[in-house]
Amino acid sequence: MKNFVLFILLAAPLAGQTITQPPRESGMPETISVTGTGRATLTPDRFSFTAGVQTTAPTVEEAVNQNNSKMAAVIAGLKRAGATDQEVRTSNFSIFPQQVYEQGKPPRLFGYQANNSVTVTKSDIAAASKLLQVALNAGVNETSGLSFDVSNPARGRDQGLRGAFDDARAKASLLAQAAGRALGRALIITEGAEVQPPPRPMQVGVMAARAEAISQPPIESGSRELAYTISVVFEMR
Repeated sequence: MKNFVLFILLAAPLAGQTITQPPRESGMPETISVTGTGRATLTPDRFSFTAGVQTTAPTVEEAVNQNNSKMAAVIAGLKRAGATDQEVRTSNFSIFPQQVYEQGKPPRLFGYQANNSVTVTKSDIAAASKLLQVALNAGVNETSGLSFDVSNPARGRDQGLRGAFDDARAKASLLAQAAGRALGRALIITEGAEVQPPPRPMQVGVMAARAEAISQPPIESGSRELAYTISVVFEMR
């Protein structure tokens, strides 16, 4: 009897308490992840090209001194034509020995070749043809890398990103319909890297200076296409 009374007394406090169960986790929404790409076509507003002088002479001193004189004339001509100090940059200076190779004999040194190049970059497309002509007439005998670029890609960013989101939503909607579901809201949007195709170089090679004046080369800048990508996670219903 005493044992029964003790059991009642111990159990009585528990009867007045409310026992709560841990809350159930709400179901995570089902999702679909896609990527979208949008494009913007812009007109280039900047050009660049590399112009160089190559000189060969019997000694290093002669090759360098002659090449320096020619390149100084080229730089002066470019600046007279409107290129500023900030727009003309030395991009190469090199000296190479010139050797003759004959079968069964050691190489024979016959001179040295000095090379000096500058890269011209300017935000004025209309000046490209004129500056190239000036460089050639000033003594340049090597040119390359004429290219056109967009100096501020942000000009097309809004258009490109909107197009990328529309592309992602269209893909997700198609996939959701194929699965017999409806597309819900966008849960996560991640911007990808901006994809800017490399400028298409135009090779303009002149291996020897000519006595007659060189006319302005016809140049067309065309357009540039910038691509923007995003990744989007959509809810499926």
